[in-house]
Amino acid sequence: MQICKKLPLGIECEVLRKQLFKAGTSIGANYEEADGALTKKDFINKVAIARKEAKETKYWLRMVNEEAPFNSNIRCDIREAEEIICILSAILKKSGYKFRL
Repeated sequence: MQICKKLPLGIECEVLRKQLFKAGTSIGANYEEADGALTKKDFINKVAIARKEAKETKYWLRMVNEEAPFNSNIRCDIREAEEIICILSAILKKSGYKFRL
């Protein structure tokens, strides 16, 4: 979460920093829980939560890019979030998860 460290000090960026850090670290934590799930239902639930957190991370990365465009590599981070979302979506599809429209 190097981006969080690079954000300028100030109340506006503090909100972005906290939200980005929480959502970004939650992806891995929920996937780890999915990996240790005891039931298929629990596995699907944890992967779905990880996907939601990845989508939220992508949102916060876009907000950071708009508010503090200090680093051109942030677009790479947004693409990486999109790839993670695609990977988690594929896992859910293969597990039989029904996406809401």
